[in-house]
Amino acid sequence: MAMWRAAARRLVDGALACRAAHVAQSSPLSTSSGSKKIVGVFYKAGEYADKNPNFVGCVEGALGIRNWLESQGHHYIVTDDKEGPNSELEKHIEDMHVLITTPFHPAYVSAERIKKAKNLELLLTAGIGSDHIDLPAAAAAGLTVAEVTGSNTVSVAEDELLRILILVRNFLPGYQQVVQGEWNVAGIAHRAYDLEGKTVGTVGAGRIGRLLLQRLKPFNCNLLYHDRLKIDPELEKEIGAKFEEDLDAMLPKCDVVVINTPLTEKTRGMFNKERIAKMKKGVIVVNNARGAIMDTQAVADACSSGHIAGYGGDVWYPQPAPKDHPWRYMPNHAMTPHISGTTIDAQLRYAEGVKDMLNRYFKGEDFPVQNYIVKEGKLASQYQ
Repeated sequence: MAMWRAAARRLVDGALACRAAHVAQSSPLSTSSGSKKIVGVFYKAGEYADKNPNFVGCVEGALGIRNWLESQGHHYIVTDDKEGPNSELEKHIEDMHVLITTPFHPAYVSAERIKKAKNLELLLTAGIGSDHIDLPAAAAAGLTVAEVTGSNTVSVAEDELLRILILVRNFLPGYQQVVQGEWNVAGIAHRAYDLEGKTVGTVGAGRIGRLLLQRLKPFNCNLLYHDRLKIDPELEKEIGAKFEEDLDAMLPKCDVVVINTPLTEKTRGMFNKERIAKMKKGVIVVNNARGAIMDTQAVADACSSGHIAGYGGDVWYPQPAPKDHPWRYMPNHAMTPHISGTTIDAQLRYAEGVKDMLNRYFKGEDFPVQNYIVKEGKLASQYQ
């Protein structure tokens, strides 16, 4: 805890004093020779901005780096207004040098936007997952794309475990009964189960997938995983997880399926009507990876028919989700806004990581190798 308190003190560096009520905040400094124009796009905290001094991942908190940047003569603009030709982000695209985005309120960086951004050199993701950027276009333009690898893996894995338990134990109807003044044990118990003894499969066993498997081990589940690469044999033995080379062969075995794969052209729409039909009837599905990996309507239909007994996650497409998004209204879901990776602890980690990479960028130094998504025209292996 002492480490996080120290990180908090470093990161907030006057963020509270800099907070304003405007949607867009900008420095009065002009971009002079040697200084850089940096744009950050984050969600707006509004009335919650002052509830926690470590709440740095919002517009008002600005990652806690405003004073540090401005003291070096850089121009820092922060906004939540990201969509459309008249948005605040659009006003700065042509002359910004660095764009900091976040998966929780993604600024979609299209090939068209990249073409307009004549001065753009660096795209940073405050968090994990850079699929909101047209990565081939960024590579073709010679841009560097990087994220804070590992910054919120624990946060997301814990959240996945939470959603598995919520759905397996049929928790939400019980909570709703209490709120509504009702009491009907049978209405909950008829579809509530123990997690012990169930087969749980993760589609993807990278950093988050491995952490989830480790956290599931004490529940005495039968653990399966599908990925491009096998887990280290020693760790695989320690966890007790079994590798499944064929995804479609794994799915019918699973009582619970967790999506832990990045969004790429290969995984976009991976779980369509046909693949969902291969799952066991009554399966629980948790997806904190990316909404576009799923066929939106196919998921809603499977929940309505009961083929999927419960669907939980915090990722949608697009984000923010429109009010008529079918996942808002399908039965037996445990959906929230995109929150799993933006806990206060995660914010401190990815804010620190962004600051470190900006510092290296100003000095002309390389980033930690695991943070690169696009470097010198090449995409990281998980996006190829």
